[in-house]
Amino acid sequence: MIPIFDLTLQINGFPMKEAKAELRKIVAFSEKEHAHFIENKKQEIVAFHLQNNPFYKELVGSKNSKNWNDLPVLNKQNLQKPLSERLSKGYSTKNSYINKTSGSSGDPFIFAKDKYCHAMTWASNIYRFGWYGIDFNSSYQARFYGIPMDFIGNKKERFKDLLSRRFRFSIFDLSDDVLEGFLKHFRTKKFDYINGYTSSIVLFAKFLQKKNIILSAICPTLKVCMVTSEMLFEDDKILLEKQFGVPIVNEYGASELDLIAFQNPNGEWRVNSETLFVEILDDNNQVVPHGISGRIVITSLFNKAHPFIRYDTGDIGILDEKSTLQKPILQKLIGRTNDVAILPSGKKSPGLTFYYVTKSFIEDDGNVKEFIIKQTKIDSFEIEYVSETELNLAQIQKIKKAIELYLEPGLNFKFTRKEVLERSNRGKLKQFKSML
Repeated sequence: MIPIFDLTLQINGFPMKEAKAELRKIVAFSEKEHAHFIENKKQEIVAFHLQNNPFYKELVGSKNSKNWNDLPVLNKQNLQKPLSERLSKGYSTKNSYINKTSGSSGDPFIFAKDKYCHAMTWASNIYRFGWYGIDFNSSYQARFYGIPMDFIGNKKERFKDLLSRRFRFSIFDLSDDVLEGFLKHFRTKKFDYINGYTSSIVLFAKFLQKKNIILSAICPTLKVCMVTSEMLFEDDKILLEKQFGVPIVNEYGASELDLIAFQNPNGEWRVNSETLFVEILDDNNQVVPHGISGRIVITSLFNKAHPFIRYDTGDIGILDEKSTLQKPILQKLIGRTNDVAILPSGKKSPGLTFYYVTKSFIEDDGNVKEFIIKQTKIDSFEIEYVSETELNLAQIQKIKKAIELYLEPGLNFKFTRKEVLERSNRGKLKQFKSML
């Protein structure tokens, strides 16, 4: 089979052969060689941007650029300015890969990668998916993603899907009739793997559970399912494994960077230490010990078109205590820094706490398909949910009691049943949102 995927990237100016060769070399390094590689790349990328990027030079200012810990932490607000003002000398929108972040953090921006950096991103993806026998040139993907609704954007995305051996299930409507249509495709197409947004894939699994169908029984070519972009809860993972009959792989990435962490076949969430340097920092920008939670701050080691040096992703996570520089392991992804509920007592609580508590009770009932929580005032929350029947008073009281126990008493809740939940323009479901 002609390697259409690689060929397409190569034709578009992304040097895949060179990138794959470099990645193979990095992966083969000894621990000592890898430490030397990381140190060299960090110094090299800082020196390059100080020399060639006025935006980064201004950001660093008079700080000691020789001392890594003295370098500024770049945040999304720093990037809220035209891309032309952030590009390095010699790079433009014509000779770079340009894209836009999803805005799930509330601060969307346009970013650039030079073509070699983007080729390294794809080499990294190809390497990790290969752990599960997936080859982008030959494996057939069932893709649970959003899609542009405008005519040109839609056709462009469909063409890319064709070249990439992907069949896209649009996730803007996930009613039972639509999911029945999804099921027909799995009966007739030889999919090798599923990839897409967690909440949509979980909803499909719940639909299968209701119909008592194991997906691998009707689509025996299916090998694995990769979920991305949204939190994967342990009970959802168990449901997916049961209803799909294949391994479930948790993926964590950022479009402006790369795949950040990818679950390996041993169940470890291996952090990408080939194209990225990942730090976990406290509120004073100091590195925290492994096993302690902090802000996930990442340096893109290859991107010369645009600086992502000590870039605050807006996420909070923990590196496992057994992590090394060469093999860091993400123990837990806690959520986003802006997904924090501030309570009347002054207590700050991750918004996902509400989600965990509410989820356990709602799912006992099996009636509710999905839900989101919005904080509307300091003491008031709205829970929007999709279900076959309305929640009764007893169920609501149970949820309120659980939240009092885990958080604090005196909070007000409004429960609103919806036909569908509001998703982003890319189809992501934001599980907790503070309106404060």
